[in-house]
Amino acid sequence: MSDFFLELYSEEIPHGLQISARNQLKDLILKELTDHNIKFKQFNIYSTPKRLVAYVDQVALEQKILAQEVKGPKVDCNDQALEGFLRSRSAEKKDLIKKDTDKGEFYFVKLPAKSLFTKDILSQKLPSILQSINWKKSMRWSNHDCFWGRPLKSILCILDNKVLDFKYHHFTTSNLTYINGPFDDKEQKVKNFKDYNKILEKNKIELDHKKREIKIKNELEKILKKNKCSIELNTSLVEEVTNLVETPVVLKGKFNEEYLVLPDELLNLTMVNHQRYFPMKLEHENKLTNNFLFVANNFDQKNLITKGNEKVIDARLSDAKFFWDKNKRQNLVKQVTKLNSIVFYQKLGTIYDKTQRTRQLASLIADTIGANKEDTEIAASISKSDLVSDLVGEYPELQGVIGKYFAVEQGFSKEIANAIQDHYLPLGPSGKVPKEKISISVAIADKIDTLVGFFGIDEKPSSSKDPFALRRACLGVLRLITENKLSLSLKEILNNSKNLYLTQKYKITNDKVIEDLFLFFIERFKVNLKDKGLRLDISNSVLDNNRSDDFYGIFKNINDLTKCFKKQEGNDAISIYKRSKNILEQSVDDNEELFGNPNNVLFQHPCEDEIMIKLNEVRDYFTTPSRLRDNEKSIVLLSELKPMMDNFFENVKVNDDNQQVKKNRLELLTLLCKTFEKFTDFSKLDGS
Repeated sequence: MSDFFLELYSEEIPHGLQISARNQLKDLILKELTDHNIKFKQFNIYSTPKRLVAYVDQVALEQKILAQEVKGPKVDCNDQALEGFLRSRSAEKKDLIKKDTDKGEFYFVKLPAKSLFTKDILSQKLPSILQSINWKKSMRWSNHDCFWGRPLKSILCILDNKVLDFKYHHFTTSNLTYINGPFDDKEQKVKNFKDYNKILEKNKIELDHKKREIKIKNELEKILKKNKCSIELNTSLVEEVTNLVETPVVLKGKFNEEYLVLPDELLNLTMVNHQRYFPMKLEHENKLTNNFLFVANNFDQKNLITKGNEKVIDARLSDAKFFWDKNKRQNLVKQVTKLNSIVFYQKLGTIYDKTQRTRQLASLIADTIGANKEDTEIAASISKSDLVSDLVGEYPELQGVIGKYFAVEQGFSKEIANAIQDHYLPLGPSGKVPKEKISISVAIADKIDTLVGFFGIDEKPSSSKDPFALRRACLGVLRLITENKLSLSLKEILNNSKNLYLTQKYKITNDKVIEDLFLFFIERFKVNLKDKGLRLDISNSVLDNNRSDDFYGIFKNINDLTKCFKKQEGNDAISIYKRSKNILEQSVDDNEELFGNPNNVLFQHPCEDEIMIKLNEVRDYFTTPSRLRDNEKSIVLLSELKPMMDNFFENVKVNDDNQQVKKNRLELLTLLCKTFEKFTDFSKLDGS
């Protein structure tokens, strides 16, 4: 047993490519070890920006394969099959043995015992392993045809303290690694993995990405504690900076206090997204300071690294403040007309056109949900005015957010300002949902306008593509309605939106736009309900038999039914329906039509009268408007038929010899099923 390790040394590889390559290399090498039954104690994969390293601890150098008989094709097989078998086993015809088996006479070959050497297997397989790594983006060195995430510079490969020889493109393996120098990389000879680690350690290089991450987190915490500050630890940022450095050192920088007048979101975006910095907040005030932490790739002995980063952030924030000071004074209302310069979509007009449609639609929604109509119209009108600002041009991720701050600066109410930011929400299945009525009105209107527009010109999502994020918009509307408990007529809103397009002289080429969109909402609603953990059969039962366009009412109904069907009464109701439906399907001829009109004169057993009386009671209750009905009471009423139906099935012969009596009993069962179906589609429900 001995050790094996491989180092692929290159120019600095970005963190995303690095993680992907690390995982791929691990899987590919493990597969070869497993496929060839090469024993080992432990396998580890490591990476830094410049190094991709695989290490196999105590790998077996030799595998002995015992002599064995291998079964081949039948003796009457064609020549092609026989030749293929011989070729696969490196055998000749003279090596063939015929043997009888339970399934006939077959060819066998006896393979002698042999030894396989790990060095031969690895030297043969490693070039193809390296070639198999899939880089989303790759580069090559000079005029060579070797493509790598960043230009590959050397391959170190050692097995059992000796160089494992193989070639990969123009590279030949060696026992050399390289350490960063001020001008050129310094060459270092390596004996084994232990020796390799000593060399890296001496040069302050941490090979293990997991250890680097722990070190970074510990240093962040130490500095924050010392400065009585805190941060919201961004795990993706920690992962990214971990893979950007070999020698992690956490440093503290600062910027001019005058930049603290900028919105926190702007400061955070600049520091985190653009510079990979960690903003510092005062521990007890949740207030940003003018300090930040960053991870350097070396020690900052002369403070040059810190000063360099401070200059960079100062330049960025200086630009941001210039735009902030310039844009915050520009009247949002006056900026609205400039939206004519931004195209929403070729066939759907400009952002100005969209804003005007959204304003009118939001006003109608506001009237329905009790929001202030005047404020809603103002909010919708200026909701996208920040798009023409320099600041949003520089920081497009902050559209809406910047508009909110502009609105506050210009004296608009808090509700109007919030609506400018919130009308883009929610941003996904778990994103924040606005709760203020003005925000809700504008958010729904904006998304409905988008949906009606694109469906109106037949730009619908396909199974794999959704370039205009229409699924997200649809889900957003559904979440806005259901999570805010709003009873709205969706079809009415869709029709109003369509009419607003027509008023602006835009063509709606899809004649079935409302029908198509409503079905789209139903399908997205099913996905949303499934994600919420609600029973699929109950959702289908309600939605597939649905006549309502009040999605909150539908959601409440499904939620209530889910609770009801967890109880015994719910199971009893399903059982009654299923049994009755099965008997009907077995007993009714294809050409026989039943209407659910039993004649009580033909009843011969007391339980038939009991069932009829109870069904009339239930049917009478179901004439009550659905909004006034109680689902639990409905289920209880239906379940009370259980003992009557058990008595009926036990003591009454449905398929009576008398055809009139038989048909009348089938009519009674038909009436029962139709009564149940008035409540919900029981055929879709799972149960006994």
